Amino acid sequence: MPSGKRLIDKITYELRLARHDWRQRQGREVDLGSRELPSHQAVHQTVDALCAILFPMRLGPSDLTKEREDQFVAYMLGNVERELISQVALELQYLDRDQQQLVDLRDQASGQVSKLLAQLPALRRQLDDDVLAAYHGDPAATCVDEVLISYPGVQAIIHHRIAHGFYRAGLPMIARIIAEKAHSATGIDIHPGATIGRSFFIDHGTGVVVGETAILGNRVRIYQNVTLGAVRFNEDETGVLTKGEPRHPIVEDDVVIYAGATILGRITIGRRSVIGGNVWLTRSVPTESRVSQASVQQNKDQPLT
Repeated sequence: MPSGKRLIDKITYELRLARHDWRQRQGREVDLGSRELPSHQAVHQTVDALCAILFPMRLGPSDLTKEREDQFVAYMLGNVERELISQVALELQYLDRDQQQLVDLRDQASGQVSKLLAQLPALRRQLDDDVLAAYHGDPAATCVDEVLISYPGVQAIIHHRIAHGFYRAGLPMIARIIAEKAHSATGIDIHPGATIGRSFFIDHGTGVVVGETAILGNRVRIYQNVTLGAVRFNEDETGVLTKGEPRHPIVEDDVVIYAGATILGRITIGRRSVIGGNVWLTRSVPTESRVSQASVQQNKDQPLT
């Protein structure tokens, strides 16, 4: 058994072979010669900066004063723009890797970042609606500021709405890094592809899962351990799971889903419906339904819709 430097050299060599084998299996013949993927650390720091830009006096630095608020926002926007261009260019380069040539994608990245940052004022107004929904939906909330700085559901939706912008811009890797940052911090797992309407509220939140193709309307309220998932996964002719198919629920406006409910498949929950706790639901339900464990059991032999 080699020891010391010989052991380190041996492990280093074998790891290089493993990396080479992985590239061969993935059909990746071009070696970019530098970092190939967006940085978790850089993206995390940038998201924290975006949160501070959106809510400078609440999520910004503790020594920030009202007089310096605009100056702080402008300064941070410049920093975020520069960092995002670098990270977006890395993802674009990675997505373009099958072209078998290295190209400078910073101009394209700069354009995409400008469009994303231009959406921040509208995003702030949308998040204000989410914060108010949390405040009005929780009798224990004493003020909107408490909701903003301490509620995990609000933290999750802030990150989701930022991540969703990157997802729609064709940057799924950065979007997923942002989503997983919130997932790690809150226990709430919202795929960045999920479409969520205005005034969304997650109460308590731990264990909530919202799948990629889920569509939620306005003023939806859900509680802890709710799953909006898929009931089955289709495969292509080679046995590989097909990507991007609509497979998660549609939840219409003003629906309430209580703790522990599991809603699976491309079904529709009609407007103003209430889904009770611990319900397992794989059928669409019409407008203004009241679904409990007992009602699901009574209708278990009905065909799926």
